[in-house]
Amino acid sequence: MRQAKTNDLVRVHYTGSLKDGTVFDSSLDRQPLEFKIGHGVIIPGFENGIMGMNEGDTKVVSIPPEDAYGPHRDDLVGVIERVRIPNNIKPEVGMVLKVRSPEGEMIKVTVTDINEKCVTLDMNHPLAGKELIFEIKLIEVIPE
Repeated sequence: MRQAKTNDLVRVHYTGSLKDGTVFDSSLDRQPLEFKIGHGVIIPGFENGIMGMNEGDTKVVSIPPEDAYGPHRDDLVGVIERVRIPNNIKPEVGMVLKVRSPEGEMIKVTVTDINEKCVTLDMNHPLAGKELIFEIKLIEVIPE
């Protein structure tokens, strides 16, 4: 039985939830997630949770925001005039829009508030500032 360590290619099944029990993602209805540990593809807390697990092991890890998507940053929340949103888009709270950043790249923002004149947009990752709980099952460590 192989144990997961840095640079190993692993396959895992997982269910991610918030402290209140809300499930935000799960691999159980699709193929297992496959990635190399230590290559920065997955949030650090998830990778650290897998380290040392043996094939077939299941465990629950609690990941603080700093090891997940970081803290919620107020400087990434902004208000724009409603007239700046194209007429074919009717903004609603919770809606995700794509906008061009000052650097010219397309980024996703979430509408968090609307009034007659303005729309509040949040550029934080939707899971920023949240503690994440993952139930992880290490399916396989794939030798190189």
